[in-house]
Amino acid sequence: MEHRRVRSGRGNSGRVIAFAIALAATWIAAPAGSQIRSGPGEPFDLDAEARAIGQLVTAAEVADWARDRRDAEAMLVASRMMGEVRNRSQSGDAPFLTSAVLLQEAETLAADDPDILERVRRQQSPNKGVRSSPFGPGPIVLVRRLRARETYSLTVEARRNEVLRVAAIGDGDTNIDLTIRDAEGVVLCNDGSRDHYPVCTLSHPRPGTLRVEVVNRGGVWSRVQILTN
Repeated sequence: MEHRRVRSGRGNSGRVIAFAIALAATWIAAPAGSQIRSGPGEPFDLDAEARAIGQLVTAAEVADWARDRRDAEAMLVASRMMGEVRNRSQSGDAPFLTSAVLLQEAETLAADDPDILERVRRQQSPNKGVRSSPFGPGPIVLVRRLRARETYSLTVEARRNEVLRVAAIGDGDTNIDLTIRDAEGVVLCNDGSRDHYPVCTLSHPRPGTLRVEVVNRGGVWSRVQILTN
């Protein structure tokens, strides 16, 4: 996916929000990863959890953009996007990329800016928790530590006529790749785009068990937050 960039600078929250919206739109218009669809390319509606995964990955990209430019406002946007999504954590480490973590980063980037610090405090209020999410119960989240060049495999169950989306968000130290295979080992989707947040989307998968492979391509270990609906 081509990343759309905007220029940095104070007071650019409108541009940052437009950037985030443009990124989020790509999850609907052009799902990431090369894929083989089970249908003839007809339009489809993403279900709530699949859209939630798209928003979480977009938030991770906005957060990276904010870190590169030391932009506290952009980090606040990323935190708000992530804070709208519930998730269903599975066994393993706790998620390392959360709305609260991004708020702490925004506070650090804000330095002595009183406006940003006040907005951080308002967002940290206990009344700001996810009480009602537009994304339902939210995606399943697994966190794993992958050694250098290690592959972690898991199986997911595809449901007829439902979008299947899987994403992996690394901690930023290494390149993470993602592949989905059917029961016969045929590759249905592969995202090897040389970044640390690969995504695979199957619009009309055949029902049944699929194998997901998450690969750490780097020379050092990495935490990976795996999302699936």
